[in-house]
Amino acid sequence: MTRRHDLDWVRVCAFGLLVLYHVGMYYVTWDWHVKSPHASETIEPLMMLTSPWRLSLLFLVSGAASAFLFGKTPRGFLRTRSWRLLVPLVFGMLVVVVPQPYYEVVEKLPGGYTGGYLAFYARYLAGDGSFCRDGDCLDLPTWNHLWFVAYLWVYTVVLWLLLRLPPKLVEWVRQHLGTLLSGPGVLIWPVLLLIVVRIALVGRFESTHALVGDWYNHAQYLPLFLLGFLVARTASVWESLQRLRWIAFWLAIAGYVFIVWYFFGSGYTDETNPPPDLLRMAQRLAWGINQWASIAAILGFAHRLAPGDSPALRYLTQAVFPVYILHQTVIVVAAHNLKPLAIPPLLEGPLLIVLTFVACFGGYEIIRRAGWLRPLFGLKRRESALPIRDAQPSPG
Repeated sequence: MTRRHDLDWVRVCAFGLLVLYHVGMYYVTWDWHVKSPHASETIEPLMMLTSPWRLSLLFLVSGAASAFLFGKTPRGFLRTRSWRLLVPLVFGMLVVVVPQPYYEVVEKLPGGYTGGYLAFYARYLAGDGSFCRDGDCLDLPTWNHLWFVAYLWVYTVVLWLLLRLPPKLVEWVRQHLGTLLSGPGVLIWPVLLLIVVRIALVGRFESTHALVGDWYNHAQYLPLFLLGFLVARTASVWESLQRLRWIAFWLAIAGYVFIVWYFFGSGYTDETNPPPDLLRMAQRLAWGINQWASIAAILGFAHRLAPGDSPALRYLTQAVFPVYILHQTVIVVAAHNLKPLAIPPLLEGPLLIVLTFVACFGGYEIIRRAGWLRPLFGLKRRESALPIRDAQPSPG
């Protein structure tokens, strides 16, 4: 087994949700690079539907993809992954991401910014830290949404170091983890881990995506990445996820309902009317349950229902990483430039989604045909003619 088509579909759909989520960030009250004049709390409960688990799922699936790549090319594993991740990360920071802080400065800098894009780019490359508002300054250069790529490479290095341990020890861990996560354990133990992590760390370490000091995120994402690697080939785990998918689904719904009530219906706010400690702990408990139960339900239903190999899957699997690299810049640029048209949000939002997918897949069509562009977006230099079951897993 060199490919898991159900996980390919999960990865494609999860990145698609990421596009929708980042379009939504333009319309909510949460801080983001550019903001709609109509930003409100209206769709925030809907945004919370994926907030606890979306990125955790991507790291787990990335770990599973790493397992298949390692099984295929163990000697060149780190070299291959580094090339496919670090080159796009550096190129993205130097070229793709730059319009995001530029338009953020244009919209948010007190008094506005009129220096032009090229002048900003020079200051961006120089690491100018003077773009400040209310004491909060932009850190330049930045990776913005490409933090996922940076974390994925660091976790890959950690995995590679762990794989330097004696093979018998690694196999012993794999076998015992498979036993532990067979049956109800596939729901119980990961939930307990994520609950403990959230209760212990979320109040102490703010989510920064800055790599250094981002301990809450590392404590949830790294174990899930390693878990994906270790159980990728353990059939009993996937059979348990499939068998318990409905239980996981209803646990996820229950957790989501409580989370939405806590943040939007309880009347408590952390700033002016903080909730009782017991209620806050209950929210963190519900968050951990929702986080893993959602992942377990998605993986279980995908294992049960997802179609196998197809031309559409082959195309999307190759496209998803370049589309991911491009998507947030496209959203920011399109949103800012649509703003003068004063389009009502109910029309503008769907238009932004369509424009983003069209521009990103159009960009991918150019990228995949240009040999010099392909490595800059995580693709092999030449498009493989091999069927997907024999192809190397793509980054992420």
